[in-house]
Amino acid sequence: MKRFDGKAVLLTGARGGIGATLLKAFRDEGARIAAADRDLDGVEADLCLPGDLLDPEYADTLPSTVRDALGGLDIVVNNAGVITRGTVTETSDDDWSLSLGVNVEAPFRICRAAIPLMAETGGGAIVNIASCWGLRPGPKHAVYCMTKAALASLTQCMGMDHAGQGIRVNAVCPNEVNTPMLRSGFARRGFDPDSAVAELGKTVPIGRIAEPEDIVQVVLFLASDAASYMCGSLVEVNGGKAVG
Repeated sequence: MKRFDGKAVLLTGARGGIGATLLKAFRDEGARIAAADRDLDGVEADLCLPGDLLDPEYADTLPSTVRDALGGLDIVVNNAGVITRGTVTETSDDDWSLSLGVNVEAPFRICRAAIPLMAETGGGAIVNIASCWGLRPGPKHAVYCMTKAALASLTQCMGMDHAGQGIRVNAVCPNEVNTPMLRSGFARRGFDPDSAVAELGKTVPIGRIAEPEDIVQVVLFLASDAASYMCGSLVEVNGGKAVG
């Protein structure tokens, strides 16, 4: 028997580097997947729900849409996220709105809508993708660090508040991950992505930055019954590298 046989999973950011790996891993473990992202072209899921997480109605209704279409909602993974680089004085109003909307407001809205549905059926698991940078901020990512800190704190609060309803809320906190989002950031700044990733890997005690699979395996653990006593935990996955 597979870990997630028959489980209904809502996954945001399903087309990204971590998201696509998560989708495949959950499906390989028997889950039925509802994929949410702005563009789901080419994504193979049991239910595709394209839309913009900045739209409150879209975020608010995702959990009930999944419940109605798949006959339940057992697991939510708030994986979608954006990285805004720069100091506060380098941050535009658009940067602020995008970062708060995707990294904080959308997970808040999805969790607020999902928790009552999960409680009706005896519980479930929510895994948020926060960041080591939200626990110990690094330089020149002011708004990104702030939003990931907010998501980490929200995770801890929900973990306490809803454990009694059988709902486990935890977060994975990665450091750098070798994803298209990271690589495109290097390219925009004029660096060769392969060389930049290799140099960045030299700063990690384990010898490399994380691959999506490294993060995905921890998400699967937190979503599974093997983590049945974990509520409000912030699990760092950083290869031994401190932020700074």
